[in-house]
Amino acid sequence: MTEDINAKHTEKMKKVQAARKKMMAKKTVTKGLIIVHTGNGKGKSSSGFGMILRCIGHGMPCAVVQFIKGSMQSAERDLLKERFADKCAFHVMGEGFTWDTQDRERDIAAAAKAWDKAKELIRDPANRMVLLDEINIALRYDYLVAEDVAQFLLTEKPEMTHVVMTGRNAPDRLIEIADLVTEMKEIKHPFAKQGIAAQPGVEF
Repeated sequence: MTEDINAKHTEKMKKVQAARKKMMAKKTVTKGLIIVHTGNGKGKSSSGFGMILRCIGHGMPCAVVQFIKGSMQSAERDLLKERFADKCAFHVMGEGFTWDTQDRERDIAAAAKAWDKAKELIRDPANRMVLLDEINIALRYDYLVAEDVAQFLLTEKPEMTHVVMTGRNAPDRLIEIADLVTEMKEIKHPFAKQGIAAQPGVEF
């Protein structure tokens, strides 16, 4: 009985492998991607930072611009600045969440400054990936204009540069132009239902 199950499994996997090889043989194009991580679930920034570390592992220069969380402790920021500053430029441009600053004009000015830095980094073809952490929040509150961001990425992003944008409520225009869009969906979160505080290594 076990041998029969194993034989059927082997035969099935051979077919899957053959189909996979046939599919992959057609995937020959390489290009810099526009990537959006959005949704109400946890993991958007975490995924973006994971991609930055992957780039560093490949020896690819990259950069991070943080639009919102600048005033918060960030283990990712500390690690990248202390150990990988030669591979990843890290720019903290935000001053905290909007409910902390409580000053719309100040938030707009900070977002504009962050976007200027982001454009500078993206224009440099040496940077193979640029992470715009929480830019979607700045767009959601109209601190930046989504069409301006979209047009810049479509017309000025170097061909082989990846740009990753994170944050809830990504505007439709960014989703439209993106090559890769992932929506993180919250199913259960300890902070919301169990009164558990944000913890190092999980949230920051």
